[in-house]
Amino acid sequence: MSGIVTYLLLALLVIVAIILFMGLMNMMRGGSANRSQTLMRWRVIAQAVAVAAMVVALFFFGRS
Repeated sequence: MSGIVTYLLLALLVIVAIILFMGLMNMMRGGSANRSQTLMRWRVIAQAVAVAAMVVALFFFGRS
């Protein structure tokens, strides 16, 4: 079970990194400010989900 959780957390972290990279690339290319803002909002949401998943995983699978 903890193997699945490890891959889930890794996937969440990769999603956060991809969204961050997309937002930064959009800003560097001089893209739409609204798109950058939307991507950064999505990054914050994805990051919150990743942190919450880490806390839950530590609660259930952490050392006693």
